[in-house]
Amino acid sequence: MAVPSHTTSYYAASANDTSFRPSLNGAISADVCIIGAGYTGMSSALHLAEQGFNVVVLEASRIGFGASGRNGGQIVHSYSRDIDFIEKHYGQHTGTEMGKMAFEGGRIIRRLVDQYNIRCDLKEGGIFAACNSKQLHEMEQKKALWEAHGHTQLEMLSADSIRNHVGSSRYEGGLLDKSGGHFHPLNLVLGEAAAVESLGGVIYEDSAVTRVEEGSKAVIHTAKGSVTADFVIVAGNAYLGGLIPKLEQKAMPCGTQVITTAPLSEAQQKELLPQDNCVEDCNYLLDYFRLSGDGRLIYGGGVTYGAREPDKIEALIVPNMLKTFPQLKGVKVDYAWTGNFLLTLMRLPQFGRIGNNIYYAQGYSGHGVTSSHLAGKVLCDAIQGQAERFDVFAGLPQYPFPGGRTFRIPYTAMGAWYYTLRDKLGI
Repeated sequence: MAVPSHTTSYYAASANDTSFRPSLNGAISADVCIIGAGYTGMSSALHLAEQGFNVVVLEASRIGFGASGRNGGQIVHSYSRDIDFIEKHYGQHTGTEMGKMAFEGGRIIRRLVDQYNIRCDLKEGGIFAACNSKQLHEMEQKKALWEAHGHTQLEMLSADSIRNHVGSSRYEGGLLDKSGGHFHPLNLVLGEAAAVESLGGVIYEDSAVTRVEEGSKAVIHTAKGSVTADFVIVAGNAYLGGLIPKLEQKAMPCGTQVITTAPLSEAQQKELLPQDNCVEDCNYLLDYFRLSGDGRLIYGGGVTYGAREPDKIEALIVPNMLKTFPQLKGVKVDYAWTGNFLLTLMRLPQFGRIGNNIYYAQGYSGHGVTSSHLAGKVLCDAIQGQAERFDVFAGLPQYPFPGGRTFRIPYTAMGAWYYTLRDKLGI
């Protein structure tokens, strides 16, 4: 039987660990069974293993097969809806408590990298680049908002000063977050998996879950085995499929596309990103880019609703890259791939509990790198009986998309078209 493989990405081609974990064969037991070996699953497993729990992780394909091994590799704080939106719509208490957690995910990533010596090309500094004066004003507001919640490593960049960080005339300024950063996302999750295993956790690949049997002890079934566990964490996110129907109707998988150039010369690297920061622009359908550890430009953007595979990824992304960096005309693209993230109607994460012992976290809506690492700590605390922070997330409304499966894609695409038009017009 063929071993499952990663997508044909730059990350897979440069992975530190290409070994394959065996699939589950037979009936076993654990304190906690985690479904999904991405960031949510690995952060949960690692935090639980550090507390002495016997943890088993079931992965349908390979560790980091989904968004965790395909994303832009940027540490971006807060949530897809920022703290002021949360406070306005869900109350001051919820806004305050989520504000306290908004910058924790990045700290968790750095702790894990340092403590477990994870080699993932971690670099410091991230920029929100404003394409017009309206967006620049919004970045000034973001700076004030985040500073009010204790995050002070921020610096406004003018049209002149941003050119010290980004070699492009496209931007009118931006916001530098000195505690942002970037890294090799697949090597991060692979390093986290190795850390879980060093603490006694067991990870099975090619072990898709076929059924979750609820009860005082849950039984999680695969094609060739089962796990009986006191607790379950469902962490499949955009790749969960129809395993838990009540979760599927609450969110929609969406695809984003990424390309990676051939290695650039040192002079080219210094021209494009002199400080080696990562960048995302402030558009609704944003572009994001950074340099890899070996000097390639990684450039991503765009959204396909319903997670369709676009026909020609390069045709979608290269024109945007050249709009930002026209000096790269003719550069060779070595890798192109797509990956899915999970969008919720309110663009806020969905945490919850099914029965007494099945927990889930999903729907980070494009802010999954830091939020998923936070989720692992919050879920670990909840399983230990410290559920105050979990309850803050679980108290957010979780609406199904209107129109069900049939209409959620066109409705969402129409909304995206509207906001894209606003971006283009600068209104």
